[in-house]
Formats: sequence, structure tokens, C-alpha cells
Amino acid sequence: MDFTFTEDQLLFQESVRDFLVNEVTPERIRAGWETDSGRDPALWQQLAELGLTGITVPEAHGGLGMTALDFVLLAQECGYVALPEPLVHTALVAVPMLTELGGELAAHWLPQIAAGEATVVVGLERNLVVEDAHIADLLLLQRGDELVAATAEQVVLQHSESIDPSRKLYTVEVAAAAPTVASGSQSAALLSAAQDRGALGCAAQALGLAQRMIDLTVQYTSERQQFGKPIGSFQAVKHHMANIAVRLEYAKAPTHRAAYALAVGQERAAQAVSHAKLVACEAANLAAKNCHQAHGAMGYTWEVDLHIFMKKAWALANTWGDAGFHKSRVAESIFAPGAALGAGATFA
Repeated sequence: MDFTFTEDQLLFQESVRDFLVNEVTPERIRAGWETDSGRDPALWQQLAELGLTGITVPEAHGGLGMTALDFVLLAQECGYVALPEPLVHTALVAVPMLTELGGELAAHWLPQIAAGEATVVVGLERNLVVEDAHIADLLLLQRGDELVAATAEQVVLQHSESIDPSRKLYTVEVAAAAPTVASGSQSAALLSAAQDRGALGCAAQALGLAQRMIDLTVQYTSERQQFGKPIGSFQAVKHHMANIAVRLEYAKAPTHRAAYALAVGQERAAQAVSHAKLVACEAANLAAKNCHQAHGAMGYTWEVDLHIFMKKAWALANTWGDAGFHKSRVAESIFAPGAALGAGATFA
């Protein structure tokens, strides 16, 4: 059986990478920090023109009809450039939830999302805050055991600070008039799926962030000299980079496996997602630590690009479930009765 990505998927990843690297520069990210919304409407429209805002929107609603497995490589590229815009949230969390809800809600909002004309975000009570709530036209929010759909006029927002200046976080108070769109077992299933997809998005972005931090540090240590030699030639620096590279490589397979598990609806997809988020965020955190050390005192300065990617990695590690939450899910799956033997297996 062939578990590799198809040629079309890899070519799509390459084309998206070329676009993002050219358009989403550190200078453009910094410029966004100075604006009220922190978002770039022109960039969002460019993403829409490439079909990326509608990549997981069903074809019947004007999208490309792709799955989490198709998108996971693109999410890595979003991480590589530390994309501020909510593309990963839209494609992996908001669109699948709307698609599963169906009906008039999906028919109204999905075509607008695909065209880049509307922004929809999802908020779970576990996350406490909702990213990009200030630019959302529709918010799908957990309220106890219910799921409500609130327009921008039906919420009161309060800004919350983030270690990453590119992230715009808000606590959300929902008006009682906001309609309930799911409850009971349907709501529980939708919210659980949103949790898994959000965590997968974090894992995929963490892979890209780790690779970008390696690339920045290799470039810096090739130019910075001590004792007449580039510091990148020193064994200690090489070891730091090699340790990240190994951790990163071993995090890719669990992340891609988790995307497959979600795409085909495997029974233990939640465990695969938690495993992926743990190992991917560990790789990104190690990259932040080792790359910062390789930069030396320069790593502390605001002007060096490294901190853009370090701070996003730190933030994503605690988004859509922190390490404790995901370790608990993996442990519960491992130690569940019969888990090690498979369903229906017994000791001889």
C-alpha cells in the first residue's frame, strides 16, 4: 500500500509555498501589527483567488471539495510563513462544521467563504478565547451543550493579549437571541470534530514553523563569524540543528496520519490527532529553543525575524488543547480495555 502523497498534492503544495513565501514576508507581517484589525484584506482576496479559502468547501457550494488530507501540506506552508490570516481555521474547522450542519446555514455562508466574501470562526469553551472574532461575519460558538450561530451584531467582544502579536484573541459574550443550530448528541459530535480539526491545524503549522526556524538559523550561522569561521561550522551548532531536524522528521508521519484519520473518519482519529499535536509542537518548541540559542543575544532582539516564528510556535502549543489535554487523550486511548490488542481481541 502506498502512503505517500500524490504528485498533484505535492505540486499544489509547491505552488502554494511559492506564493506564500513571496507574499507573506516578515515585513508584511510586521505591518499588520500596526493596523486596527491586524489583518490584510488584500492578502485574503489573493488567497480566495487561488481557491484556498474554498479548498474544503463542497463543489456544490463553489469550492474545491478537498479534505483534511489534501489541506495538511498547505497548512504546513501556512506555518512556514507564520500566516496571520485565518486560512487554516477556515479550511479545517469552520467549513467542515458548516458542511456537517447543512441546510440554509451552509447554503448561505459556504459560497461566501469560497469567494473570500465572508469569514466564519468557531469557538469552544475549552479555548476560552476566539481568534479573529473581530473580523468574523458569523461565529459558531459552544454554549454549554449547545452550538449557536451568532452574527457580528449578536456578540460583545473583549480583547485578550497574546504572546504572538499576529494573533487577535477575544473573549465572546453571546446575546440570548443568537439561534441554536445544534444540541445534544449532534452538538457534541460537531464540537468534538472541531476540536480535532483545530488541533490538527496547529500540528501542521508547527511543522512549518520548525522548518522555517531551522532555515533562518542556518542562514544566520552561515553569515555570523567567530575566530574567522562561520559559527555554523562549529559542532555544537550543528548538533542543535540536527536534533531539531530529527524531531521534525519523526513528527511528520503522525501529523499526516492524523489528517488521513480525520479525512476517512477512522474510529480512533482523536488519538491520532493528539499524538500529532504533541510531537509536532514538541519539535517546534525545540526549534525555538535551539535556534534562539544559536542566534545568541541577537535572538532576543525585536528586529530579528526569528521571534515571529518562535512566538507563534509557543502560542500554537497551547491552542486547541495544551500538552496536558492531549497527553490525557493519548493515555486514555492506550490504557482503555482492549486498546493494546485491538477491538474484540482477548488474551489466550
